Amino acid sequence: MSTHMQRFLTHLRDLAGRMSGAGGKGAGIGLKLLIGAGALAYGVKEATFTVDGGQRAIIFNRIGGMQMDTVLAEGLHFRLPWIQYPIIYDIRARPRKIASLTGSKDLQMINIGLRVLSRPVAANLPAMYQQLGKDYDERVLPSIVNEVLKSVVAKFNASQLITQRAQVSLLIRRELFERAKDFNIILDDVAITELSFSREYTAAVEAKQVAQQEAQRAQFYVEKAKQDQRHKIIQAEGEAEAAKMLGQAVTKNPGYLKLRRIRAAQAIAKTVATSQNKVYLSADNLVLNLQDDSFNKYVLGKINGNIGGEKYIISLSHYLWEK
Repeated sequence: MSTHMQRFLTHLRDLAGRMSGAGGKGAGIGLKLLIGAGALAYGVKEATFTVDGGQRAIIFNRIGGMQMDTVLAEGLHFRLPWIQYPIIYDIRARPRKIASLTGSKDLQMINIGLRVLSRPVAANLPAMYQQLGKDYDERVLPSIVNEVLKSVVAKFNASQLITQRAQVSLLIRRELFERAKDFNIILDDVAITELSFSREYTAAVEAKQVAQQEAQRAQFYVEKAKQDQRHKIIQAEGEAEAAKMLGQAVTKNPGYLKLRRIRAAQAIAKTVATSQNKVYLSADNLVLNLQDDSFNKYVLGKINGNIGGEKYIISLSHYLWEK
């Protein structure tokens, strides 16, 4: 008999004693009715219970033990007072973070953390209560998570855990799902929340990256030097070919050189005519007599100062430019 029931009966006895002492036969009948009504109300209260949303209830019988085929959903339910009592389970997914220190394939120590969303299989709650109790996640999840993490991480090198993180996460999720089924636990999600290495390994990785960058920079300089060398070779070959073609043209047609002289004189005249500066040319550098042998000495002309008249030179420049 529960403590509340004992207190309730004691209170009724005290009330009955006071009423029997104060009244006659009618008071005794009223007292009995009051006691009966109170007992009925208390019995109805003890015979009902409510299962809230997101919960399930299983029934334990003091006589027959756990009722293995009974799982009660949300709502109002009845039980036999003092013989049956409900055990309420929360079947909503609950998050849990679990961290583990394990070794990789190349014997590097890895700190890895998981976030797991778990919930019980509602249909198997009686068996779960018999085997694990209500704190099933405390009893099961840390052990199976550590077991799976050690087995999966040992298959990869430390560098592969970073470059193949999606594959590692998939393997962990798959193996955890299978292990959790053995304990009537459903895993809605498994995610890697932390993946860190020892300080020594992190420093070694950074040094390796710096060395690779320096090697790539040196290779770039080598390639650039090779390209510059090829450019110079091609440029020299082009100049040699141009000189060869020019020599052939002069040999085949002597007038070609005179044509080049005229073009050079026109270019000089154009530059002088359009310039805003005052230019003074020597009489020997006017490039007038194209048939004179002295013209060979001034193919492109020499610009000197202090000789000749300004007006005459400008007229000559306009004349050559117009030609």
